[in-house]
Amino acid sequence: MGQFSRRAWLGALLTAGVLAAGGGLAAWHFDVFKPGKTYLGDGRTGPANMAWIPAGAFLMGSDHSHAQPNEKPAHKVALSGFWIDVSDVTNADFRRFVEATHYVTTAERKPDWETLKVQAPPGTPKPDDSLLVPGALVFSGTAAPVSLRDYSQWWRFVPGADWKRPQGPDSGIIGKDDHPVVQVSYEDAEAYAKWAGKRLPTEAEWEYAARGGLEQATYAWGNEPNPQQKTMANIWDNHRETPFPVVTDEKVQVGTTAVRKFAPNGYGLYDMAGNVWQWTADWYRADYFKTQAQLGKTPRDPVGPPDSFDPYDDSGIPPDAPRRVTRGGSFLCSDTYCLSYRTSARRGTDPYTSMSHIGFRLVMTQDQWKAEQKRTKAEANR
Repeated sequence: MGQFSRRAWLGALLTAGVLAAGGGLAAWHFDVFKPGKTYLGDGRTGPANMAWIPAGAFLMGSDHSHAQPNEKPAHKVALSGFWIDVSDVTNADFRRFVEATHYVTTAERKPDWETLKVQAPPGTPKPDDSLLVPGALVFSGTAAPVSLRDYSQWWRFVPGADWKRPQGPDSGIIGKDDHPVVQVSYEDAEAYAKWAGKRLPTEAEWEYAARGGLEQATYAWGNEPNPQQKTMANIWDNHRETPFPVVTDEKVQVGTTAVRKFAPNGYGLYDMAGNVWQWTADWYRADYFKTQAQLGKTPRDPVGPPDSFDPYDDSGIPPDAPRRVTRGGSFLCSDTYCLSYRTSARRGTDPYTSMSHIGFRLVMTQDQWKAEQKRTKAEANR
């Protein structure tokens, strides 16, 4: 799938003129914490709705025929144990955060040109201030097949679109409390994480967890896209008779589904493929896996490169424009367009971008969990 960024936001702005689940769990609840096993936290002996991923090493990336250059080569990485959210942060979760903090998301603020222009081709003129209005990018689809090289044909900037109104002012999230929150930028995810006492996963943590204990499997559940004819993730191909990105039947939903609708992976994690892309903590470099493999040793707990670099983006965005890694693919993934719901697939996204198919989940260390327990106990004793 193409690189999405403020370049797309800006282009859409200019063009518009306003510029589950079944399946057995490999994790279980516990009374005594043993770091070498996988557990599901219950809020007492581990954080609620999080799974403990034990320390280990794995092959990150892929040399599979489906793998893109930025996924190669497969290379060994070692990680300490960590807790990770069983599912994406939901609309209900994010609402509690906003109600507690009165936080205003990126999409709800007037865009700042100094932030925007680093994602635009050099020489792009500043739009009139009247055109810089709050809003976000929304998937609109097309009426007929189009070239898949230009994603601006199926994305548009919609003034007033935000996490409460993902498709624009006339939309809403009533009845979708259990859907993953979308239209949240990297900055928004970081703010939520700070409030929750957690953090975004590193790219390595995300992939290790997504693989669910399966070494070099193509998908989070194995190597077959639809084992025994089962639908395993919310992707474009599930219910559509038209090729991506054609939308001709308004009765056929194109968008998120409730978290936990599909079977979890081997670690008890839901939606590590499809539904929404997920922010990670790392800066994105297209050549990062190559440089890691050249180290000659196994990196432990890598935190990503110190900056961004993507020479493969042909949209005119400067190759060193800021990008953070997003993972997992979304409801827009299609075998005819992208296979980014594979566990090794990765892309770089502008950290200030808000889109209708990007969300996040969080992680925490055992030490963070212990600190959170102490804080909660201290507050209860006040």
